[in-house]
Amino acid sequence: MKQMRLLMTTLIAVTLGGCLEVEQYPGWRNGEYNGKPDNLPHQVHFHNDRLAWNAAITNRNHLQNEYERTKP
Repeated sequence: MKQMRLLMTTLIAVTLGGCLEVEQYPGWRNGEYNGKPDNLPHQVHFHNDRLAWNAAITNRNHLQNEYERTKP
């Protein structure tokens, strides 16, 4: 009896788990993505100044270079 109850509980849990799956694909309208456009990093953090963004990335990369940080 106990095994039957465990089997039924497991069967119900598996059945309900499959039914609760939600659609995870973005919506499409007229063949194009129907969602919010993503802003590029230089648009968000540097007020659309791409050169300042490139300079910040280059500076950060130079600071992470071990050869430039060590003394000869």
